[in-house]
Amino acid sequence: MQVERLHPWPTGAAEAEAIQDRLRGRVELTGPTTFALVAGLDVHYHGDGDDLTAAVVVLDADTLGVVEQAVARGKAAFPYVPGLFAFRELPALVEALERLTVTPDLLVCDGYGLAHPRGFGLACHIGVLTGLPALGVGKTPFVGACEPPEPERGAWTPIVHEGATVGRALRTQHGVKPVYVSQGHRIALDTAAAQVLRLAPRYRLPEPIRHADHLARHPV
Repeated sequence: MQVERLHPWPTGAAEAEAIQDRLRGRVELTGPTTFALVAGLDVHYHGDGDDLTAAVVVLDADTLGVVEQAVARGKAAFPYVPGLFAFRELPALVEALERLTVTPDLLVCDGYGLAHPRGFGLACHIGVLTGLPALGVGKTPFVGACEPPEPERGAWTPIVHEGATVGRALRTQHGVKPVYVSQGHRIALDTAAAQVLRLAPRYRLPEPIRHADHLARHPV
C-alpha cells in the first residue's frame, strides 16, 4: 500500500510540534462503521538501545484470521520527548505499511489518538498519512481524567481533557483492567469503542495489537 509523504521526518522538537499543529486540522472524527480488513500496528524495542522492529498484521475482521503481515527493522528516528513519541516510530511503521500488498480498512494502533497533550497522537498521525480510519488503544491512561468503568465487559467511562471528551476507558473483559480508546482519524468514538470490543473477544487487548506485538517481538 502507499503512504503519502506529507512532510519530511523532523530532526528537532520545534519542527515536530509544527508538523503536529499543521496536520491536526486534517483529522476527521466521523467515518465508516464497518470494516473488512483490520490492521494492528506495534513497535518493539530490542534491549536498552534504539534498535526496533515495527510490525503490521492484517486480520479478517470477521474471523480474526491473519491475512497478511509485514515488518520493518530500524532505529528510533527521534529522541524521546514527551508528546512527540510517535516520531520515534513513524518511519519504521510507514515502511512496514508500505510492504503490505493489501490495504486495510482500519488501523488499530498501540498508542493514542486524540488522548494526547497536543490532540495528535500516533493514531491521528498514521491515519492522516494513510488516509485510513485509525484508532488508538492505550494500556495506561495518558492525558485527561476518567473514572474506573463498571466491572462488566463493555462498560466504559469518558476520558475528559481540558473540558473535552478525548476517549473512553473501556472494559474489554469482565473484571480486567480497562484499555484507553481514542479516535485517530476518520472514525467516530462510538465506532472506535465498538470495534475495540469486537476485536477483543477473549483477551484484554484487541487481537490485531496482540498479533502485531508478537510479530514485533519475534519477527519471521
